[in-house]
Amino acid sequence: MALFGFGSQKDAAVFVRGDGFYLRPPEMDDFPAWARLRAASRDFLTPWEPVWPADDLTRGAFRQRLRRYRADIADDAAYPMFLFRDDGALMGGLTLGQVRRGVSQTATLGYWMGKAFAGKGHMSQAVRAAAAFAFAELRLHRIEAGCVPENIASMKLLERCGFHREGLARAYLRINGQWRDHLLYALLENDPARTG
Repeated sequence: MALFGFGSQKDAAVFVRGDGFYLRPPEMDDFPAWARLRAASRDFLTPWEPVWPADDLTRGAFRQRLRRYRADIADDAAYPMFLFRDDGALMGGLTLGQVRRGVSQTATLGYWMGKAFAGKGHMSQAVRAAAAFAFAELRLHRIEAGCVPENIASMKLLERCGFHREGLARAYLRINGQWRDHLLYALLENDPARTG
């Protein structure tokens, strides 16, 4: 897996290139594929995400999202990425967000996968690649993630990628309109790598 920095054409540098996939920041040209994938996956994603705003799948809302993403990257606050197959098909996305520097050197991982691509190992590969990017390029020490206890697939994904369960946070995030408990996981830069 090769890691790349920022600064390529159209402000959409490839962050990570893996075996058959790549991760890069979203750009405006991604809107049609993103809107189609999110719309087709809405029922699949709804139980695990915050309530979508009424205008969520509009071009204007996507443009605002990109402005926020660019500002977050420039401020070293978050690193949103879309996950693409090498043939250019958008499969999902992930974010290394809430970057905390100083004595913490930590980020929070969030991710989503389009229904058509779920359960095939793509997100496991992407999470491993994003973690390598976070530790090698962003110089983070720790990546945190959380998932609702009913999301067995997400729990298995995190554990497959080497994350350790650290506890339960009560009413941690507002998911699908309700405050939900979350299992908390973390991966440290010196944790043994897992490939299975």
